[in-house]
This record gives sequence, C-alpha cells and structure tokens, in this order.
Amino acid sequence: MPHRSCQLTLRFHRALAAFGLALTAALGPVPARADTPAITPKEVIPLFNGKDLSGFTTWLAKLGPVDPDRVFTVVHQIDGAPAIRMSGQHYGGIITRERYQNYQLVAEFRWGSITWDPRRNATRDSGILFHCQGDPGNNTPDFLAPWMRSIEYQFIEGGTGDIILVGGYERGQSELLFPTMKSRVTPGTRRWNPDGVLGDFGKGKNRTDCRYKDPSWKDLLGFRGPNDLEKPVGEWNRVEVIVDGGHLTYFLNGTQVNEALECSLKEGRLLFQTEGAELFFRRIELHPLKR
Repeated sequence: MPHRSCQLTLRFHRALAAFGLALTAALGPVPARADTPAITPKEVIPLFNGKDLSGFTTWLAKLGPVDPDRVFTVVHQIDGAPAIRMSGQHYGGIITRERYQNYQLVAEFRWGSITWDPRRNATRDSGILFHCQGDPGNNTPDFLAPWMRSIEYQFIEGGTGDIILVGGYERGQSELLFPTMKSRVTPGTRRWNPDGVLGDFGKGKNRTDCRYKDPSWKDLLGFRGPNDLEKPVGEWNRVEVIVDGGHLTYFLNGTQVNEALECSLKEGRLLFQTEGAELFFRRIELHPLKR
C-alpha cells in the first residue's frame, strides 16, 4: 500500500491534470502565434495528408477541442480514396494549425446522406472559413460558439458560393468585431454581379450571394435551383478560392461565383465546418499564386 504522502502526491497530480483538461476545454486549442509571419505557400501544401488529421485542431460548440462522438474521422475508402468525414452531428470544424496568406485553395467535397436536428429537413449546410482570427469559438462572448471571426465560403444546397462575414470577440472586450469588404451586386439584391454596383459590407450587411443562386431559394433539404453549378448529392465538387491579399475570388466547378474586394482580413487560419449535414473532403491543398 503506498505511503500516505505518495497517495496525496498522486491525487494532486490527478487534480492538476483534470484542471488542465478543463482549462483547455474552456479556452480552446492554442492558436498559431500571431507574432510570427503567416505562411505564403512556395509549393503545394497538402493540408490533408490522406492519413489523419494531424494538420488540424478540432473544435465543437460547447465541447471545445474534444470530440466524444467522433464527428471528425478519416475514412480510407470513399469512392476509392481516403477522405475526411464530418458527420454533422455537432457544429464546429477542423482548424489549420498554421496561418496562411496569398494562396489558391483547391478542395473537393461531397455531401453524404445523413442530416441532424435542427437542420434535419433543411438544406445541407457547411463551408470554409478563411482568415480566422483570435481564439476558436469567439463568435459568442463565452467563446463556445462553433465559429470564429473570419470570411466564409458557404456550402449550401442551392447557394454554394455565398460569402458571409463572420463576427468574433476578443477576450476582455464587449464588442462583436466584424470583417469588412467591398463587392459588386445587382441593385436591390445581395447577389454578386461582376457588372453590378460596388458597395461596402460589414456588420449589419454581412453577405453577398452566389451569382447563380435562385431568387426563390428555400431552406429545404435537397433544394436545387435551375442554374445550380453544384453537382447532385453524392457527387464530388471542386472548390477554388484565390486569396490575394484582401481580394478573394470564389469558384465552383470551374466557374466564378463570387468575389470580395478590399477585405479587412488578409491572413489567418482556415476552418472547415460541420453544420448538421454529413460531408466528405478528399482533397485540401494550398497552391502558390500565379504571378
């Protein structure tokens, strides 16, 4: 039987470990250091290595950096190749460990068949958050939200390619900070139009819609518009985003669908969302910009 002093030491270390886990869950994973330069790709950087999620941290609303229900896994055979599976059961995402700037993102995704409450009968919804700033979960004052301050490329049935400016808090501050941008839209709408009127976007006016989104879009599972570029559920889609300073250009399956100019955010981490619908990624790469 251990000596009493040894027992007390063991209890102390167990309590210390439990405190450390609780603190990590409260504060989230340590972000990439803001005092080091963001990475500018000089060659292709595969963010998904085809084996595991070692290039990412995970984050789930209310749960933090733990994943008890295995929302994020790597499946080794989906249409003949490895892929990241996001079950959709909880909201959150996988977040790159590093910050990046000035690159071309190339990613391939497809929807699965499973949906969850509260979006079980709503359009399948997910996306990629660019230029993530601050601590994970900072979209709400308790820092337990699924998202963080960023600029989103939304994946949503009938509207993939929407831009959404996502606000976030800084610790110790009460103001919800929003990114800003300029974009061209058709007058009287928020639909991106390369020949439209240039306007300012930010808090209170925080999105532009995909150019091909149906004006009668409805938030219903399986919705498709007559001009959709997204492929049917179960087929792979190719997403490309050119990130050139404060200029973001969105493509879906080879066609430009949206554009943001003079963005206030120019670098940061990337977050790949899970938001109530099963989703697979089989390719996530950052390419050098072609100058």
